Amino acid sequence: MPVVQGYPGNELNRAFVRIEGSDRLPGNDADYIETTIISTAMAGEKSTGPDKLLHSIFGFDSFRPGQKEIIDHLLDKSHVLAVMPTGSGKSLCYQVPPLVLNERTIVVSPLMALMDDQVAALQDIGVPADRIHSNRTHEDNGEAWNQFKSRQTFLLYMSPEMLMSQKMLNALQSVETGMFVIDEAHCISKWGANFRPDYEALSKLNGLFPQSVIAAFTATADAATQQDIIQKLTNNNCIKFVQGFDRPNLHLTVKAKLNWKTQLLEFLEDKKNSSGIVYCLSRKQTEEAAEFLRAEGYNAIAYHAGLDSKTRSEHQDRFMTEPHAVMTATIAFGMGIDKPDIRFVAHTNLPGSMEAYYQEIGRAGRDGEPAETLLIYGLDDLFQRRRFIEKDGEDQHHKLREHKRLDSLLGYCEASSCRRIALLHYFNEEIGPCDNCDNCISPPALIDGTELAQMTLSAIYRTGQSFGAAHIIDVLRGSRSEKIMERNHDQIKTFGICAGYSKPYLQGFIRQLIAAGHATLNIKKFGGLEISKSGFMLLKGGIEFQFKQPLEPAPKSKSSQSLKNSIPAHIYSGEDAELLARLKQKRLSLAQDQGVPAFVIFPDTVLYQMVERKPANRDEFLNLSGVGPAKLENYGDSFLAVINN
Repeated sequence: MPVVQGYPGNELNRAFVRIEGSDRLPGNDADYIETTIISTAMAGEKSTGPDKLLHSIFGFDSFRPGQKEIIDHLLDKSHVLAVMPTGSGKSLCYQVPPLVLNERTIVVSPLMALMDDQVAALQDIGVPADRIHSNRTHEDNGEAWNQFKSRQTFLLYMSPEMLMSQKMLNALQSVETGMFVIDEAHCISKWGANFRPDYEALSKLNGLFPQSVIAAFTATADAATQQDIIQKLTNNNCIKFVQGFDRPNLHLTVKAKLNWKTQLLEFLEDKKNSSGIVYCLSRKQTEEAAEFLRAEGYNAIAYHAGLDSKTRSEHQDRFMTEPHAVMTATIAFGMGIDKPDIRFVAHTNLPGSMEAYYQEIGRAGRDGEPAETLLIYGLDDLFQRRRFIEKDGEDQHHKLREHKRLDSLLGYCEASSCRRIALLHYFNEEIGPCDNCDNCISPPALIDGTELAQMTLSAIYRTGQSFGAAHIIDVLRGSRSEKIMERNHDQIKTFGICAGYSKPYLQGFIRQLIAAGHATLNIKKFGGLEISKSGFMLLKGGIEFQFKQPLEPAPKSKSSQSLKNSIPAHIYSGEDAELLARLKQKRLSLAQDQGVPAFVIFPDTVLYQMVERKPANRDEFLNLSGVGPAKLENYGDSFLAVINN
């Protein structure tokens, strides 16, 4: 059954010209649809229903699960919080109601580039939308406001800072606004992973505009964050939809850090024809990763907060438009990124929390096709993350919450069973084994590590619970370093007791001790290892400890077979492969001419339909899922010429 496959989505200016100049061609469906939307809006009349709009404007035959229910409640003027997985079509939930009701809607979005992309996608199918932000000229922003005020535009995107400025709030008092949409709503909550003080001001909206509907959307919010959003935005007067967090098309892999460049290169070996994101902890590492990947033949682009806004915008435009682009980035990049064909996300360091990790990997595979994720982490990452938390203000309760969140992520990294079960359990969602993660495909062996744990904990205790993992490992392996000899640590009972173990082996073992809660990192002691209450029980023989035996690399043939779920389904050969390449080239050419990302013309899913169904005329082209009258009018003949050549 056809479903919504994203936001096809720059033809608004021409639509306005045709309406105001009365020069639309008779019998032109796209012009008729655009004229109908705008003219009925200006008259204040009610438009057609959501199902018909979905087909006639967006080009889809049916809604995805959960979309229609959310839309119906918004049409009934109920406040809504919708927690929906990335790629499930949340944008459509708030884009349809203003067109049905012919009412103005403000959409709060966190990033200017994201606003530009979403508005371009809407304008491309004739939907009256615009944006106001600081990267546009004063004249452009003024024109966008005048269009909104005169009801020629229904959807107006802006940042929380812009919306909550006193000048904008005063202007909105005289403009009837049916709905305020808060995208990435978790940013309003201090319980969330990406709290932004600018978002907190949005809690005033309900009081300032009591007749307007508040619609909050996010893909990342645990139970505490959800309740905080509802309380702040709607004073607990809200209908909540939690659609679930499972992204079964994502293959999950976690590896202990040995050499991140080598491990990253192994992961990317078969991905030179794919787009993806590589997350790094620092600006310096981001630049280093981009330079390294470019030297290896990848189209790598760096993005971080140290770049000026013009450069960041240019780099994001390249990533959105150029084929096979790899963005190396800090967390400054990615929130709300609307690129559906990202095939992989790799982390070269530990993210800040389970929510941050879930949000960042969620940028892969938004088109529903298989995508891969890789997380590489070591104890140095854990120390850095603990240090960041301790330096984050004076709120001790906040710090405690963040440490607990990091504990949950550490537990996920060291899980010995299905990773998806561990990930979704954090969000109170239960599933069975996924058969699409490293632990399901190559289950790790569990062995008794009680004796090794006791020797390790004894070394921690006998050295005063003040030294990091590197020093403890040197003690266990019998190193006669200057640091050890100065402190007489060569005289303690456990010195050299683990001489037969390698450093990487003991590093992995200590990580698992920390993940199990038997040892902790003391940030104030610069990452010194300390023994917990359960660790002392283990040291005294009161409990046992099972740990994962490090795995040898699997043979390549076995790995290729095991990872079959990660290979995109749409692999063509012969004439079909050639046709897909020509269709993508046509799409890129059109996108570059218009200065928009390629997916604004058509997402990959529509190109796949063109290859498989090979429409021969305009009627058959219109039957493709994701092609409406505006898309047919704008691009039908161009793509039909490629298909029928």
